[in-house]
Amino acid sequence: MCETCGCTITPGNAHLVTDEGHLAHTKDGKASIEVLSSLLHENNHMAAHNREHFNRHNVLALNLMSSPGSGKTALLEATIKALGSKYRIGVVEGDLETENDAQRIRAQGVPAVQITTGQACHLDAHMVHDALHELDLGSLDIVFIENVGNLVCPASFDLGHHANITLLSVTEGDDKPAKYPVMFRGSDLVLLTKSDLLEYLDDFDTQKAKNHVRHLANAAPVLTLSSRREETLKPWFNWLDAMVKAHQKNQNIAPTMQPDGMALHSASTS
Repeated sequence: MCETCGCTITPGNAHLVTDEGHLAHTKDGKASIEVLSSLLHENNHMAAHNREHFNRHNVLALNLMSSPGSGKTALLEATIKALGSKYRIGVVEGDLETENDAQRIRAQGVPAVQITTGQACHLDAHMVHDALHELDLGSLDIVFIENVGNLVCPASFDLGHHANITLLSVTEGDDKPAKYPVMFRGSDLVLLTKSDLLEYLDDFDTQKAKNHVRHLANAAPVLTLSSRREETLKPWFNWLDAMVKAHQKNQNIAPTMQPDGMALHSASTS
């Protein structure tokens, strides 16, 4: 997708391909595939640098991905409310424009850095690296990176995080994992959100959604929850507890690349 729509060039890495950037010219002056490959290489190099920052401060970094409106920010608000006294939480927010989500998170009493990507439909490691300079990692246990709402491009970029979490709202359709296999194949946890609406819907089957994930050869947990109903969030909190403990114990949770060289898939401890 990125080599055709051009979204691989973001505000965070544009300096590499413009002016005197060392990727400004390819051998024939127009080889887009070479530029794409080089940009991904540069992204992965910066992602490793970000991960070193997280690991040095013993911070667990989690990448939240989904389509727009799936409830990522609402989930973070509920999580901060429930676990804010147990874990020191920071958030990096990604959107094309506005600081709306960051303001919602700051209202919960935790630090949040907003990244506005302009036309870029995903975050990349360079943008996250800049945001980390605005967070005191030494005072945090978990950093949630709320990626731009998009079920395609965010799956292709390592940010330096330790695990991928993909949200699927019950209002979207239970076949989304089959339609967007790269993202759901690379997920360490899938959350079926807004489950309080299931009683009003007759076209979303949670078991079918889970089966689609399994057909991608992904054994990641698939949890059904609602940010409005705290009793449904306990399995999500238990997963977070396990991830934090595993990270603090060995810090060996790191994404690896799929054979296609694009899709991220992290080693899950759950």
